[in-house]
Amino acid sequence: MAKPASNLTATGEELLSYYRDMLLIRRFEEKAGQLYGMGHIGGFCHLYIGQEAVVVGMEAVKIQGDQTITGYRDHGHMLACGIDPKAVMAELTGRADGLSKGKGGSMHMFSKEKEFYGGHGIVGAQVPLGAGLAFANKYRGNKNASLTYLGDGASNQGQVFEAMNMAQLWKLPVLFIIENNQYAMGTSVTRSHSDTHLYRRGASFGIPGMEVDGMDVLAVREAGREALDHARSGEGPYVLEMKTYRYRGHSMSDPAKYRTREEVDDVREHNDPIKRCEARIFEGGFADEAALKDIDKELKAIAKEAADFALASPEPDPSELYEDVVA
Repeated sequence: MAKPASNLTATGEELLSYYRDMLLIRRFEEKAGQLYGMGHIGGFCHLYIGQEAVVVGMEAVKIQGDQTITGYRDHGHMLACGIDPKAVMAELTGRADGLSKGKGGSMHMFSKEKEFYGGHGIVGAQVPLGAGLAFANKYRGNKNASLTYLGDGASNQGQVFEAMNMAQLWKLPVLFIIENNQYAMGTSVTRSHSDTHLYRRGASFGIPGMEVDGMDVLAVREAGREALDHARSGEGPYVLEMKTYRYRGHSMSDPAKYRTREEVDDVREHNDPIKRCEARIFEGGFADEAALKDIDKELKAIAKEAADFALASPEPDPSELYEDVVA
């Protein structure tokens, strides 16, 4: 079913918090893109620009102990979890002060402290792991849930369906959150999916699903709350299809010639998640343009501070190659 845009209200404090969290992700990712272009970030780098409302909206309805796991477009998820931007940027640049001591890079970061279980480079591989986290919650008898993110491309992977089957069979408290940014690695959903309604991916297993406007942080929050209530009550998994959009290519090396510049500009102009939140703030009289400019200035400074910290951090000692290999 599609989630109607009803009852989407929030306090000024909530809206300003969501605005700040989404804008931090945007400014951080823009800075990461700059560092990549300057050669300070090696390998792959997948930016989250345009999709910020998904993770910020879901973070708003988590409780202490809920886990997050995702694929390799993971920087935004880590920042939303409250992880220090300096540690994230240092990891992106492969430095010793990075979240994974410089050994994870862009695609393989981890924070047990913040219940963030990666960053996974293999498409769809995080989904059975996310179901495993939910199994641990059920085994322990707590009320926590696993928020397991995947993309529209990953939704076609076999292990996703295997995980969904087991999750429903055992009624595991897991949300399968499909961030449908329309193009996977570079192929439109309409050309790669026989059923483009991805919230129905769990239907054959009896898993309910919902299509959500992933460009509206309040719509995400409302749908996330409903899905988490379902999972926490012992009813088992839930599929949320977040209809979102990434402005940049699949990774920094992707020229994105499979779509037009006009299409991207149209989304930026008429459906940007940060602008939509900003409009609600103005409509409610919760802040003026000058106040939001001050927030933006502050967040740009945080992104710059993270970059400066990363570039000043030392390279990992070669002995680190032999650490953390065997538990």
